[in-house]
Amino acid sequence: MGVFDLLAKYDYGELHLCRDPASGLQAIVAIHDSRLGPALGGCRFIHYDSEEEAIVDALRLARGMTFKAAITGLPLGGGKSVIIRPRSEFDRSALFRAFGKFVGDLGGHYITAEDSGTSIEDMEVIRSVTPHVTGVKPERGGSGDPSPFTALGVRRGIEACVKFVLGRDSIEGLEVAVQGIGHVGYHLCKELNALGARLTVADVDPLKAARAEREFGAQVVALDGIFSTECDVLAPCALGSALNDTTISQLRCKIVAGAANNQLAEPRHGDDLMQRGILYAPDYAINAGGLINVATEIEGYDAEKSRAQVMRIYDTILEIADRAAKAMKPTYLIADTMAQERLARAVLRSSVPPS
Repeated sequence: MGVFDLLAKYDYGELHLCRDPASGLQAIVAIHDSRLGPALGGCRFIHYDSEEEAIVDALRLARGMTFKAAITGLPLGGGKSVIIRPRSEFDRSALFRAFGKFVGDLGGHYITAEDSGTSIEDMEVIRSVTPHVTGVKPERGGSGDPSPFTALGVRRGIEACVKFVLGRDSIEGLEVAVQGIGHVGYHLCKELNALGARLTVADVDPLKAARAEREFGAQVVALDGIFSTECDVLAPCALGSALNDTTISQLRCKIVAGAANNQLAEPRHGDDLMQRGILYAPDYAINAGGLINVATEIEGYDAEKSRAQVMRIYDTILEIADRAAKAMKPTYLIADTMAQERLARAVLRSSVPPS
């Protein structure tokens, strides 16, 4: 599929490419929509098997950021960047300085942040060459690691799902299976354990799974066993496309609510979950806590304001579930509709001249 065909498929938009031979940088910035404001989205730094795979990843992720910002009421557009991780040795600081220049050349049209494979230290390197970056260290006026806020929002979303499906105000004693114990998955386990949930975990890194077992009393299962684990809630917190033809047929849960982006391999898998009677919390609605947190940096970071807004993810997920049940439609379609409604209202307000 050609580049313009891909742009059409994902309803784009802009795609910016950068190659810096001195540092080995090969980077992509996808800007899906900027009607509500500058495009804010993290920078992913992982290996890709092909350039097309990297481009598609950026396009899918940026589209999700548009809807994430819209459904949470943020004055931001949707963007995402990926850096293709070199296969050979490289100078990480030089690579991220080159990327920072690339971001700076976009003039604030895109604002970057931390994502899979990047860290606060990388954001600090980027900040040395451009102000268009969030998630820097608190001592520099930033919000730091967004993972705890993402996890807090996911926990609130799980609580909303539990209230809707089970009629319970507490998750104490419930069984939650967490796939992926990275930055967000770890903090989610911490949140859930503090509230008395019983945890089952799986991770490609056995040390991360062992840490959850040691600190939270989690039961560890093999990667290919997490989806067939009998539980109340499955929380996918690894990379995307976790919900597909193979895994959905194995599910033994009532709720799917996790932190991963692009959890549905294809939209039809959201229909499959509905048909199986499983409530799915749309990923970009439930995992918006990190975006909410870093977005407050733009006008001066306020941790209490950020936390209060993240806590309202509960209301968003409850509204999605309620509207989906009344309309007898899958939750991912309802979430898309809600985001599009808010985009349309904002654009309409901006087009009306002041009286």
